Amino acid sequence: MRVLHTSDWHLGQRLVNLERTEEHQHFLDWLLQTIESEEVEVLLMAGDVFDTGVPSNTALRQYYNFLTRVCATCCRHIIITGGNHDSVSTLNAPKELLDCFNIKVIGGATADLLDELIELRDENGQLELVVCAVPFLRDRDVRLSVPGESYEEREQRIKQGIAAHYAAFVPHVHPYKDQGIPVVAMGHLFAAGGSASDSEKEIHVGNLGQIGADQFPKEFDYVALGHLHRPQQVNKAHHIRYSGSPIPLSFSEVTDKKVVYVLDFENGQLTDLKEIAIPVCRKLVRFKGSLEEVKQKIAVYDNSSYTLPAWAELQVELDAPIPDLNQQLEEALQLKSDELQLLIHRPPLIKTVRKTLEQEVREEVDLHTLSEKEVFLKRCESAFPESDHTELQSTFSELLELMRQEENF
Repeated sequence: MRVLHTSDWHLGQRLVNLERTEEHQHFLDWLLQTIESEEVEVLLMAGDVFDTGVPSNTALRQYYNFLTRVCATCCRHIIITGGNHDSVSTLNAPKELLDCFNIKVIGGATADLLDELIELRDENGQLELVVCAVPFLRDRDVRLSVPGESYEEREQRIKQGIAAHYAAFVPHVHPYKDQGIPVVAMGHLFAAGGSASDSEKEIHVGNLGQIGADQFPKEFDYVALGHLHRPQQVNKAHHIRYSGSPIPLSFSEVTDKKVVYVLDFENGQLTDLKEIAIPVCRKLVRFKGSLEEVKQKIAVYDNSSYTLPAWAELQVELDAPIPDLNQQLEEALQLKSDELQLLIHRPPLIKTVRKTLEQEVREEVDLHTLSEKEVFLKRCESAFPESDHTELQSTFSELLELMRQEENF
């Protein structure tokens, strides 16, 4: 069987309140073409279909339109698992209907583990692949609350719970392995050693729940992961990978290559794995330097390779304040208005006073570029400058996670 691994679509995502609908549609159209050209038989989507637990009508329409169109391709099996951004009930609502079209949806952890174990057969009904479709595992799925437990104890219990969930599949997949049937696992989590970007919201409490590559059972021929937006192997394990997000979801991803993975299984083994680059239709760019350097970079920027205007993040380094700084930048950008749109204008860095004002300058970052935890930490540092904020941060993180679980349930 030929399998395509993707994840973290985040349909409905907005960047500084601007919609990404065109970029997502560009990706979905390309994905359909790739499925056809690569003769993909199985599509694995490893979580975060949507950016929020309450997706917009536009995002829902994109999702269902894609599923309708993919059913008309050579792809016979689609498996979709929920991520930490997804609402379990939203994904599961059409589950029985989609099942009629060989679209399997596992929005959240199931009461019966075997509901997450999916057999895939060829056109002649011959069993060819088994998928352990594990969604994002919330705290309530993997551990029981223990009053008075320490942060370290809670962390260990979450890790053990996630690892135990995967280990529970082992006795059930042994009969398949004995028959020479390959087994693929899916997951939406933060694997130890993974490289994150700014756009990933931390899951569990902080980065609790990190499990290493060696904690995935050896019976899995491939592990298709979601959550981290940079495509990567986990601890250099060839068969354990994040496919990453299909579009850059923050300016920290401006240099990242966006890909999907295509896998070939023959004679019970993973025989080939290749990455296919996803074409970019909108570029995110960063301009930083002196005023003249930034103006020059804007002037020479070439957007001819992209179908949509670029979005820019800009920060000027100055020796002293310039009264008409914004006016000069606006004039430079105006000359490139068809190619470039300013999205984030960070406060200028004043070199002559950086040593005394460095902390204050850092705190002038726009609120929309900070996570909830960063805002909370800054408030703690302001209100209690001499105190240790570790315990407060841990409590706040736990409250955030509980709120997200309630929103996505």
